[in-house]
This record gives sequence, structure tokens and C-alpha cells, in this order.
Amino acid sequence: MDLHTAVYNAAHDGKLLLLQKLLAGRGREELEELLGEVAGGGTPLLIAARRGHLDVVEYLVDHCGASVEASGSVHFDGETIEGAPPLWAASAAGHLSVVRSLLRRGASVNRTTRTNSTPLRAACFDGHLDVVRYLVGEHKADLEVANRHGHTCLMISCYKGHREIARYLLERGAQVNRRSAKGNTALHDCAESGSLEILQLLLGCHARMERDGYGMTPLLAASVTGHTNIVEYLIQEQPSHEQVSGTELPGEGFSQVAGNPCSTPEEAEPYESCCPTSREAAVEALELLGATYVDKKRDLLGALKHWRRAMELRHQDGDYLPKPEPQQLVLAYDYSREVTTPQELEALITDPDEMRMQALLIRERILGPSHPDTSYYIRYRGAVYADSGNFERCIRLWKYALDMQQSNLEPLSPMTASSFLSFAELFSYVLQDRSAKGNLGMQLGFADLMGVLSKGVREVERALQMPKEPGDSAQFTKAIAIILHLLYLLEKVECTPSQEHLKHQTVYRLLKCAPRGKNGFTPLHMAVDKETTNVGRYRVGVFPSLQVVKVLLDCGADPDSRDFDNNTPLHIAAQNNCPAIMDALIEAGAHMDATNAFKKTAYELLDSKLLAKSTVQPFNYVTLQCLAARALDRNKVPYKGFIPEELEAFIQLH
Repeated sequence: MDLHTAVYNAAHDGKLLLLQKLLAGRGREELEELLGEVAGGGTPLLIAARRGHLDVVEYLVDHCGASVEASGSVHFDGETIEGAPPLWAASAAGHLSVVRSLLRRGASVNRTTRTNSTPLRAACFDGHLDVVRYLVGEHKADLEVANRHGHTCLMISCYKGHREIARYLLERGAQVNRRSAKGNTALHDCAESGSLEILQLLLGCHARMERDGYGMTPLLAASVTGHTNIVEYLIQEQPSHEQVSGTELPGEGFSQVAGNPCSTPEEAEPYESCCPTSREAAVEALELLGATYVDKKRDLLGALKHWRRAMELRHQDGDYLPKPEPQQLVLAYDYSREVTTPQELEALITDPDEMRMQALLIRERILGPSHPDTSYYIRYRGAVYADSGNFERCIRLWKYALDMQQSNLEPLSPMTASSFLSFAELFSYVLQDRSAKGNLGMQLGFADLMGVLSKGVREVERALQMPKEPGDSAQFTKAIAIILHLLYLLEKVECTPSQEHLKHQTVYRLLKCAPRGKNGFTPLHMAVDKETTNVGRYRVGVFPSLQVVKVLLDCGADPDSRDFDNNTPLHIAAQNNCPAIMDALIEAGAHMDATNAFKKTAYELLDSKLLAKSTVQPFNYVTLQCLAARALDRNKVPYKGFIPEELEAFIQLH
């Protein structure tokens, strides 16, 4: 163990005497080096603050000159927080004595992490009221600094259900109707987490029932998450002021208005005057709550109970509140229609499958296709069908969800990428199942695979049309890899000449937009790379794949394309020890003597054990042009500007 690691470990374990021995007599420059980040990204001071070792913290700052603002990486609840200062770590862990000490030594109370989280937000997240009071009351920490998603300290306190912290922040003037980047407010956070008492508290402080970026009210947010207590409270007959005031909680310095931390009696306002719930809103909330009971709670009888109440409200006093007519019936839903009468509703008791379709129809109508939950539960229902062996029904639902995602979500969104991967894994399983069962297995046709492959290429095209190109992002690389896996599976399905032509057209579309993955890899680079195999939890295709390479070459893939290290696909194939694929690339015109950024040819990268057995003999493929190009480069002969550009590129290739 080196000295740097020993210092870090001593700080981590709170061993002050050992730390003093390790650092005694060290010069300033050496101390700076020893107190810097270790391989994991944290510093000794940061980890000591995280662990609550007050004596170590004060020794490192007072005697070793450690900076109280030096940030690093720290781990909380299985996540790594980047750019966290020591004060943030101490606040998040609830070590008030360390928080006091760091602030006395000059730490900035509002210094943030890379995601713009403040020490106050960290304390609010884990419910450390004493730290929150100290940061705000003694050091005037800013209540309104939001993280990168626009979530404030009040919002996170409400979401985590920390009632006393929410009350304190409201008393100190936190903005109750502040919106996040996606438009949600603290009321939405209460509704999503089921914190009824905090929700009542917010309503007493003029919290408004507004819609977020998805058009969701707090009432609908409670319905979609299944918090019946919130739904019941918000749709009940308008409560009196005395009912609301029953939420009174003791708190020093609060207004004497019962249950209300607002500063004056005039600011306190009963719930019914600021957010009445209309009959239509109540109906939709109950219908959506029933859908949640079907898909999330798996309680069909509970769902019927809520749907009955909604139906009664729709027909209340003979004044029928109609459902909007659907634009078209959906094949994925087996052309189901929503029930409109009490008799139709009661008939659902005998048809659980139809109840599940009703839940999907209700969710799509109320939430709309752009809400993530709409496509998520369509995919979930499809997965349930797949588990029972009904792959045709699953594929129909998943295709419908994928179309919805591509029409409403940003290109390469995590949800869309997950859909493509699920398709690849399902198709792989079905093909294996078909192979094992023979004629008894499901017939997976060309149209199923081709349809998803075409949508995958469309997703890449959409991503490349964005103002900011995806470059070598991991998500973009994964998207290309999934397309290659789908192509791998498609090669296992018999095709007619016209289908083969359609497949080649689709692959040509992919190549035409020239996508680049990690390190500048083209699809051909990725097809010859074994890392492409690892795309999900389950194995789909196996790479390098000779079949996929041949399809890409047939469709015009450049065998001499270069990655960021100037490797051609031939170099990658050599690194993966694939002589057969190298033969295919050479036959397609790849230059065997092309060198990469490290002046290595593909032949030189082959495993020495394969060289003797390999049929790849470089001298069989070296032309006089190649030798001349290498001679010019080797002898430093100036050629730029004296020869055509295409010849310059040829020389640089070698």
C-alpha cells in the first residue's frame, strides 16, 4: 500500500494517531500531494467529513492545510456524488459537529456539487433537521438553489416525506409554488410520495393545483402512483377550514393559525377556496387510480371499486359526463373500447384480460402518449403476455409502445433504447424456442424483425438530425449495437428476394448517415468487435459476426474506414483474432498494409499463435501502389500539394 492510500484509509477509519504519524514532518508540497484525491476520487478530508470524524477533520485543516473547499467523489446509498465539497458530505450524513467546524473554518454554505446540489439540499434529502436549522438559521443558507433538474430543498423534503423540515423551510420563506425544469411543484412531490400531512400543510400556504410539463395535476400524480389517501382527500366534498386546521403540528416560531406556517393569519386560506376539484377531475382521478390498481397493485377488485365510483360520478343526477370518442380502435388493445355504462363495467368481472385492456385505454386517454407511464405500462403488459408464452400479443403491444415513444420522446431516450433492447432479447429467445420446438414454436416472421430494425435505423437518423450530434456517447453506441444485433437475428430468418432487397435498403440507410460509436467506430468496426456482444443482460447476437460483416459490405460499408486511432475494421478484426472475417474484409478491398496511429498493420496485431495457421498472408495483397505509398512516407518525401487529394489519402492510409 502506498503512502497516499494509507493516509486516505486512516482518515476513512478515523485513526488520528496513525494519521499524525504518517503526516508528521512533511513539507507543504508533499502534504498537498498526500491530501489530494485517491483513485476513487475522494480526498482524506472529504472522506473524514463523510464519516463524521471531527478530530481528523480539524487536524487536516488546522495542521495540514487541507482546503475546506476541495471537492471530490463521495458515495451515498449506492450512488457516487461527483464534485462534492466536505461540507456537503457532512451535511448529507447528518454530522452537525463537523458541519459547524467546517463553517467556522471558512467553508462556503452554498457551495454545490456537479449536479448543483447544496449542503442544505443534502441535509433535506436525508431528513437531518438539526443540520437544516443550523445551515439556514445560523448561516443563511439559500433555500432556493435548485439542482440541475430544478428541484428545490422544499421539493425534496416533500418527496422524501420529511414533514418537520418542510414546515421549517416554509416558515423561513421557501417558495411554495416554485416549479422544476419539468414543471412540477412541491405539491406534485407530496402527491407522488403519499405525504398527506405535508400536502395539507402546503395547501394551507397557498400552494396551487397546477399542471406540470406532462399536464399532470397533483391529483393525477397521486392517482398514477396509487396513493389512495391523497386522491380521497383531494376529491372529497370540500373540507371546512376546521378540517384543514386539524393538521396542526407544534413548531417553534410558527403562526398561531392552526396547521399553517404562513407568517400572518391573513395569508392562511382554507383549502376549498384555492383548489376546488371539479367533477371531471375527480372522475379522471378515480379512473386513473383504478388503472393503477390493475397494473401496479394487481388488485382487480380494488380497481373495480374505484371505477364504480367514477361511473357514478359520470352519471350523477342524470347529468351524464361523456368520455371522449377515440379517434380509432387499436389493434394492440384487441380493438377494445372503454366501457361507458354501469352494466358494461360490471361485465368486466368475468373478463380479467379485458380489464387490463381497459386500464391501458384509460391511462392513454388521461395521461396522453407523451407521458412515460403510458408506454411503460403497455410494455409491462406485453412482458406479462410474453411470460405466459403469448409472444404475438406481446409484439403487438411493444410495437405500439415503440411507435408512441418515437413520436413523443427525444431521440435515444433511455425508455426508447430499452424498448429496442427488449425486442432484440425477445426475438433471440423466440428464435431459440422455435429451434428447440420445431413446428410447435412461434413463427417469427421477417416482417416482425424488419419492422423493428427499420425503426432502429430511424432512431439513429433522428439522433443525427439533432442540433448537437451524439458523437461517441454510450447511448448512441448502444443504439448502433442493438441494430447490429437485430441484423444478426434477421440473418437467421429466410427471406424472399424482395425481402432481401428491403433489408439491404434499410442497412444502406444506416450506412448513409455515417453513424459513429465509441472511439469513432463505424458499424463495420462494431460488427468485428467482440465488445458488441455485451449489449444487455441476456445474450442476443455473438460478435464478431461474419454474417453481419458480409451484409454491411454488400450494402457499401467502407472496409478502409478509420476510427479515432486510425484503426480500420481489419485492425479490430485482428485484435479479436478473426482470420475468417479478415479474409472477407480483404476480399472486399481492405488494405492489408494500412497502418494505424501506432504504425501497426492488422497483420502485426494478430495473435502470434494464429499467425502460423492463418491463411491471411500480407504479401499476397500488397500492390506496387501500396509499396510506393509506404516508401514515400518512410523516406519523408514531400508530396502534399504536388499530387491529387485522393492520392494523398491513399498515402496516409499506409
